[in-house]
Amino acid sequence: MEAHSRFSKFILLDPPIIVHNQISNTYPISGPAEATLLLHSLKVFLSVANEKSFSRAAEKMLRTQPAISLAVQRLEAELDEKLIDRSAKELLLTDAGKVVLEFARRFENLESDMYNSLAELRDNSSGRLTIGANESTSLYLLGHIEQYRSQYPKVKIQVRRSLSSKIPSQLIDGDLELGLISFDPGDERLVSTVIYTDRLVFVVSPNHRLASRPEVNISELGMETFIAHNVISPYREIVLREFQRHRVPLNMDVEMPTVETIRLLVQRNEGVAFLPKMCVELELASGALKEVPVQELNVERNIRLVYPARRALSHAAKAFLDLVDRDAAAAVTLQQKQLLG
Repeated sequence: MEAHSRFSKFILLDPPIIVHNQISNTYPISGPAEATLLLHSLKVFLSVANEKSFSRAAEKMLRTQPAISLAVQRLEAELDEKLIDRSAKELLLTDAGKVVLEFARRFENLESDMYNSLAELRDNSSGRLTIGANESTSLYLLGHIEQYRSQYPKVKIQVRRSLSSKIPSQLIDGDLELGLISFDPGDERLVSTVIYTDRLVFVVSPNHRLASRPEVNISELGMETFIAHNVISPYREIVLREFQRHRVPLNMDVEMPTVETIRLLVQRNEGVAFLPKMCVELELASGALKEVPVQELNVERNIRLVYPARRALSHAAKAFLDLVDRDAAAAVTLQQKQLLG
């Protein structure tokens, strides 16, 4: 409630406008001109906070540094709060500054939504689509993006690399329209649909001692050096628990920041790894890596398309959902035909 009351003077009503605030006395907002000035000050503050520098914010916004400083000071005066700790060597936000930053980001998202909606009114095939995915799930998007671009060439597509654990909150906050994750978010505010089933595979170099084996027992892996991803995931936890259950040591002596670096180290026979199959399909097909089934480990990995349940999707996002649904239905049909022989 306190954060809301501090920001209540930004609410636009029909003039004359008098909005009461619990912290200071009464704030008169004379009309659109003053409201525009306040919104501009918020944009400036957001840029300063993102860039962590007045000078870099000035360069980005094509303004002088004194003009940027003045806009932030004006915002502080209007809110009767210090937003930036100027005594620190680095640019640090005060607690009030962190609150205002959250609302400034919401205003930016609302502005983006407004312009997208207006663009779509003029041309249903235009607009912007923002999708969140991590390194591995983004690979699943490649084929869909190619199809989507051929049908809707005017839509600008931005795939943001994010930690899977953060994508649900980014969707709820409006920073993303769609997200790809490999776990059930378990949040009623989100719609989650499984669109692809992948699995973890144990991969080794063609020169590794186990490369020619049709399968191995987990007990044979206690002496191996595992190249691990340094981002915690539910599937990493599954592998850890399985090794613990069988009382087999899991030697993660090397941790890397990307799937690509893990793949290269395994190819060079510096260690072995568990990786999503979609990330190594080309290497398995070419023989650069070998998959060796582990008897005790058969871990499926469901890729889910996630989006907000209560917020209207843009036409661009709806079109992408339709495309993914059609592809998923076609894949099921093909799989059924293959099973029937």
